[in-house]
Formats: sequence, structure tokens, C-alpha cells
Amino acid sequence: MTSLTTVPALIAGGHAPAEDGLALEQVVDRFRLRISPAMTAALGSDGVARQFVPQPQELQIRPEERADPIGDQTFSPAPGLTHRYPDRVILAVTQICEVYCRFCFRRETVGATGILPDADLEAALAYIAATPAISEVILTGGDPLSLSPRRLGMVLDRLQAIPSVETARIHSRVPVVAPERMDAAMIAVLDRDLPVHLVIHTNHPDELTEAARAAIRRLNRAGIAMFSQSVLLRGVNDDADVLEALFRALLRNRVKPYYLHHCDLAEGTSHFRTTIEEGRALMALLKQRLSGIALPHYVLDIPGGAGKVMLTPAHAECTAPGQWQITDRLGGTHRYDDPERG
Repeated sequence: MTSLTTVPALIAGGHAPAEDGLALEQVVDRFRLRISPAMTAALGSDGVARQFVPQPQELQIRPEERADPIGDQTFSPAPGLTHRYPDRVILAVTQICEVYCRFCFRRETVGATGILPDADLEAALAYIAATPAISEVILTGGDPLSLSPRRLGMVLDRLQAIPSVETARIHSRVPVVAPERMDAAMIAVLDRDLPVHLVIHTNHPDELTEAARAAIRRLNRAGIAMFSQSVLLRGVNDDADVLEALFRALLRNRVKPYYLHHCDLAEGTSHFRTTIEEGRALMALLKQRLSGIALPHYVLDIPGGAGKVMLTPAHAECTAPGQWQITDRLGGTHRYDDPERG
């Protein structure tokens, strides 16, 4: 089975209605389409299909939505680099993913180019080396594990040579959506003196296919520390039973649930967003059912770049129906509005 990358292929495969064809062509003209073979095979699950199959609702762009919802560019000292927190940076080593999620907060840029050009990579590495406060480098993109083992190994070698860098973190969907890439060559690149922590993005238990679980086992046997991050998505996992099944499955496979993200204000994604109160209610139910090691933190990336906060009463106060005052880590306050429902 090959990747699905066109609307006619989606329609021919029975994954989208023919009457939506024109609207879906408009959607993918703006927000790219790519569904890996592994996830194409899993599209019989509504929880999987809704994440990857384009929908006409994506043409509805709301005023509060942003091309750069978490402010990556606001804190970018060099191409591909974001330095928002004093001790860590984000390094986008590629813009390619094995799948393009319909809710992605970088959906305006993923797929637009390929790997970070060598000159830009050199500038980013020079900045990291010249800033000794940086002890952690988070590789993202795009998806870092879509790189060849040679390219990824070169980047990790360069980071390992910087004395102030103590750990690397890789954010990736690949072990789940393209598990065949987790072969001996890739795992050998990750098994190194520099601690590499892998944060796997997965949102629904049906994504954790037999092949995905086998890939995660291979990573575990190599001693790679693994965590997960998920996005709370209306119609996908905004259900306590679904989230419980996901977090239990992750823990069974030695992956610690780490973050449950409130859906970002990416353009054309309002149909995915829940309210904060709905998210809190789900977390309250999960706390009754799951042990602490199976529970992620429910967090919001504050629009504009003020950083990530847990959506607890200490950081999120409801000031009016559908309106919230969010307090960032430095004590600044920001207004956040729940999505309007028509």
C-alpha cells in the first residue's frame, strides 16, 4: 500500500465522498495532504481517519486563528531555531512528515520545503554552541525521524560535541505512522552517549497497530526513553473511554503519557477544538480511573508565544462564559476564548 497524497485517491479508496471533491481540492491546495501506508491501512477507524482525511470545514478560517499559533517565529534567532525558554531550544531539522495532520499547528509550513539547508543548520548549531545556558535541544520539524539515519546521526553527533548540551529530545509520529522506519540503522543512531528522549505523538488507540507496537518495543530494547504527547481533538478522542484506552496502551508499551495538548489555534481547525472546561472534565474522570504514571499533563500553548502552561486553576481562570484568563510561567496574563459553536 502506498501513501495517499491526492483527493482523487481518497475518493477512489472510499475515504471521502465524491460530492466533496471540489471543496477538498481547495483544502489541499492550501494545507497539504499525505497519509502514510500504515495509516492508510487504518483509515477504517473514524478516530484515525478524522486526523488525516481532509474535510470541507478546513476552509472556515476564524479571526482568532493564526498561521503561527504558538509564536515559533517570534523567538527565532536563526532559521529553523526557536529559543523560547532559557535552557532549551527547538531545532526544526526538516519540514517533511510521513503524515500531515489536519490539526497541525505548523500546517502552513510542513511540506513546503525539505531538510533544513546546511547553511541554516550551521547557523543554528553555532548559536547553540555560543549560548551555554542551552542544555537541551528538541528536534522537531516536520518530523526528525523522516530524515535518513545518516543525516539524523550527523545532527546528533554535532549536538553531542557541544559541551553544554546535556540531552536531546525528538518529537515524532514516525514510530506509530511509519513504523518500518524504526529499523536497526535508525535505532543505532539513537543509541548513543548523549541521552536521547523520544516523545511520540499519538492521539487514538487505533493508531497503535501491531507494527507500531513492535517498533516501540525495538526502541525500548535499545534503551530509548519514551514519552507521549497527544492533542485533545473533538470527534477523535474527546471521550474518557478513548483517552483511557490510549494512555493504558501507551503505558503497556513502556511509553509514559506526558502531555495532552489543548488544540492550538491553527487556521481551519476550529471543528477540532473543545472547550477548556470539557478538557478539564475529561481529566477529572481520568484521574478517577488511572494511576499517576498513566496521566499526562493537560496543557495549553499560549497563542502568540508566551509558552506552555498546565490548564489548572492556578493558570486558567474562567472570567465569563467561554472566556479564560491564562497566566503564563512569568506571571503575565492572556485572554483565551473557547470556540464558538454554530
